[in-house]
Amino acid sequence: MAETTDITASASGTFTLGGDLPVHRLGYGTMQLTGKGVWGWPEDREGAVRVLRRAVELCVNLIDTADVYGPYVTDAFIREALHPYADDLVIATKVGFTRQGPGQWTPVGRPEYIRQQTELNLRNLDVERIDLLQLHRIDPKVPVEETVGELKALQDEGKVRHIGLSEVSVEEIERARAVADIVSVQNLYNLTNRKSEDVLDYAAENGIAFIPWFPLATGELSGPGSVLSSIAAEHGSTPSQLALAWLLRRSPVILPIPGTKSVEHLEENVAGAAITLTDEEFERLSALS
Repeated sequence: MAETTDITASASGTFTLGGDLPVHRLGYGTMQLTGKGVWGWPEDREGAVRVLRRAVELCVNLIDTADVYGPYVTDAFIREALHPYADDLVIATKVGFTRQGPGQWTPVGRPEYIRQQTELNLRNLDVERIDLLQLHRIDPKVPVEETVGELKALQDEGKVRHIGLSEVSVEEIERARAVADIVSVQNLYNLTNRKSEDVLDYAAENGIAFIPWFPLATGELSGPGSVLSSIAAEHGSTPSQLALAWLLRRSPVILPIPGTKSVEHLEENVAGAAITLTDEEFERLSALS
């Protein structure tokens, strides 16, 4: 296997969001750049900036953030590290959550809140239009049609290019699609948790990007002598790299966004995009869940 620094995210292939926004399939998620409980600033602010700049150097051109990461901590880092933004850089952000403290998350989907947070995202990221704005969670107190309707209004005003969803069912996606074009879905999905298989299949059938969050969980599957560890050893890779390679092989609509606050781990993750699994290896890994 090549040195990690010789491999870029271009090895993961390309997906075109909404038919007009090409990105390398391996992206980067910023949530780990915050303080404990996804709250406040991290101890190493300079390190966060270094990671973001290194990600772009490695041809990562899909950066995932959210207004509630910090809140606004990751947006500030993105702006400091990468502004003015490269023409091919896609910043995906999210609205629809509120924060009351470390580890606390409460969905709010009222149209006036969605609009306020979108305006703040535009200001904090210093962009005139958000490339991909995702509804972070559906608020059970607000019909999804009403919340997505406000996102569609913002899109019609030119403030949002594309609309996505997060942690949704197939039925909820279809309700949202009756109101606006949905180009991405971001659900929990990894080698050990595949409860969203039906959502992934629906996304693939409809040309919708599927962005798995928490993509590199391996847990007990990576123990000594396990299938995962054995195949990783054969490739000279880590279990996490193999988990990433499995995701990229699983479907061409999957866009993993592994996050880290370490340049070394970032380079390791990017190198995982170059791993090619055999059919037999893919099936053995698929059978683990």
